[in-house]
Amino acid sequence: MSQPLQQPISAILNKHGLLPDKSLGQNFLTDPNILEKITSIAGVTEKDTVLEIGAGLGHLTAQLARSAKQVAAVELDERFIPVLEENLAEYENIRIIQGDILTLNPQDLVQQNNYLVVANIPYYITSRIIRNLLESELKPTRIILTIQHEVAQRICARTGKMSLLSLSVLMYGEPSLEMRIPASAFFPPPKVDSAVVLVKLYPEPLLKVEMREKFFEIIKAGFLHKRKTLRNSLSKGLAWAPSQAEKFLVEAGIDPQRRAETISMDEWIELTRNYNKIHPPQQLGTN
Repeated sequence: MSQPLQQPISAILNKHGLLPDKSLGQNFLTDPNILEKITSIAGVTEKDTVLEIGAGLGHLTAQLARSAKQVAAVELDERFIPVLEENLAEYENIRIIQGDILTLNPQDLVQQNNYLVVANIPYYITSRIIRNLLESELKPTRIILTIQHEVAQRICARTGKMSLLSLSVLMYGEPSLEMRIPASAFFPPPKVDSAVVLVKLYPEPLLKVEMREKFFEIIKAGFLHKRKTLRNSLSKGLAWAPSQAEKFLVEAGIDPQRRAETISMDEWIELTRNYNKIHPPQQLGTN
C-alpha cells in the first residue's frame, strides 16, 4: 500500500507543480500527533459522519477517515482535487467535493443530522462559515475549528471581552479553546500561532428565528462603535436619539455608559426581547 501522505509537504507540492496560495490561507498541518489530537478533540467514532472544510492535501482527512464512518471533504482550490484523489485513494469512506462551503448546502454533503464539522479555515471567513453552518437545515452536533489563536480567543471570550463573533457563536453553542498549535507545525508556517476550538451546539439556538434576527440587528448596532458607550453606539447604529437609547438601556437595568464588550449574553437577550416589543426605529423618529 502506497503512503503518499508520508512524503514531505514540499515533495507533494513539487510533484504536482503547486505552490500554496496565501490569499486562501493555505498552511498545511502535517504533524501526526497534532492531527490525532484534533480527531480526539472532535470525539470522532465509527458511527460519525464528518464534514471537513479545507481538506488541503488530505493529511487530516486521512486521520478522520480512520476513525469515522464517512468523511465529506470539501476543498475550495480545484488544483488540490487531483492531489486529494491520489493521496486518499485507499480510503473508501471519503467523498471529495470541490467547492466553496459558503455556497454549498450541508444537506447535500452529509444528508443527515448529528454530523461533525472539522475545519481548518482562514480567519477572514470564520464568522461567515460558522453562521452558514449553524443556520443550515441539517445541523451538526459539534464544530471543531483550527483557526488563528487570536480569533480563537475572541470566540471563547466572556463578559468583559465580548465581541460580535463570540456572541454569534454563543447563540448556538458553547465554545472552548482546546489546544494551541505553534506556527512551526504548519507548512509554510504562518505568522501567528493557531488554536483548536470546540463548539458543542445546543439542541436549539437560544432564540427562535425571528428573535435571532432582532438579536443580530441589535448587537451589530452595539458594536458599531465599540469604543463608544453603548448609549452612543445604539444611538448611531439604530438611528435613535441618544436620549431614546439611554431610556431603552435604563429600562433594561443596564448602565448606558457601559461598552458593548461588557454586556453579557443574558443581558443582550434581555435587550433583544425589549427591542422586539417596541416599534421599529424608523417609526420612532430620531429627534
